[in-house]
Amino acid sequence: MSQRYWNPSRRLIGTIRSYQSSSTRLFRGLAVLRHHFWSAVSGADIPLNSNLGQGLELPHPNGVIVHPDAYVSDGCCLMQQVTLGTKGLSSDDNGAPYLETGVFVGAGAKVLGKITIGANSVIGANAVVLHDVPPGSIVVGIPARVIGKEASKAALAALT
Repeated sequence: MSQRYWNPSRRLIGTIRSYQSSSTRLFRGLAVLRHHFWSAVSGADIPLNSNLGQGLELPHPNGVIVHPDAYVSDGCCLMQQVTLGTKGLSSDDNGAPYLETGVFVGAGAKVLGKITIGANSVIGANAVVLHDVPPGSIVVGIPARVIGKEASKAALAALT
């Protein structure tokens, strides 16, 4: 079986895009069925009405959770066990994260609340991000803190 066919993350994202672009009930229904299948296979919880930019990468989609109100811009990468969600149930805490272009989110990281993650930022593994992150930052820890600026492609390659 070719690697191109067996790519659960690509298939899952494809079902979301297919659902969002479908104009008939029949094609939407088929997309929903395919979405349920690929969600179970990949172990990811990404709703059909998610705001996903082009070029989203999910190298290991297991355990990825994306809130329906979260926005993921173009060229982002979410590793396994990443959560993009809200902080709590009260109206003050409502709101989901906004990831700008080229953000890398390391394994197990949690990005919570109505915050913005700046373009080309790197969020380290298991970080818990509760506040806005400036563009080009490297963020680690619980709670997350900025440890560097100008996240480069070399730094990103070292994390993957």
